[in-house]
Amino acid sequence: MSKPDLHLVTASDEIERQFRSIMRRLPGGVSIITAGRGDEISGMTVTSLTSLSATPPRLLVSINRQASCFALIERHRVFGVNILGSDQHELAGRFSNSRLKGGQRFDGIEWSSGHSGVPLLGHSLASVECQVEEIIERHSHGIVVGSLLGFDLSHRLSGLVYWNGQYVELDRDPDLDRLAEVSIPLTHVR
Repeated sequence: MSKPDLHLVTASDEIERQFRSIMRRLPGGVSIITAGRGDEISGMTVTSLTSLSATPPRLLVSINRQASCFALIERHRVFGVNILGSDQHELAGRFSNSRLKGGQRFDGIEWSSGHSGVPLLGHSLASVECQVEEIIERHSHGIVVGSLLGFDLSHRLSGLVYWNGQYVELDRDPDLDRLAEVSIPLTHVR
């Protein structure tokens, strides 16, 4: 078995470029983090969402501290997680579009305010309302630990993944979604 070539790089800009190439090889589920209340809302597309603990239920997401969502999460101490389905490419693109700011990203799409006031998107595979438990600031990002306040779980199963610089549909099968609709009850917990 041959060993892969090991590349040692010392220039920091080259290291960052190569690091981005390395991380593009890791597929990530696509979610939209939402934050704010009333007229001051924002959202952003992320692939950095992960489960931290099942007992107690905790998740974490890494957010650039320059992002408008970060300031709103820091101020209000709540945020929304909207896990996207395979048919939500356009929504993922909309919330990663740097030309659209804050509430503009919500124009013309279905969303509602959760119990905490945080915006939650319609038609997500799952929507979760979270209370901030802790924010750990490291380098350019804040690692936000969230405890679950409530969630909505869709019957749909086909998800959206980001891999190698593009959105990829995962198990987009209408028959599978229809089967899930009759076998998995729609769940709402508050």
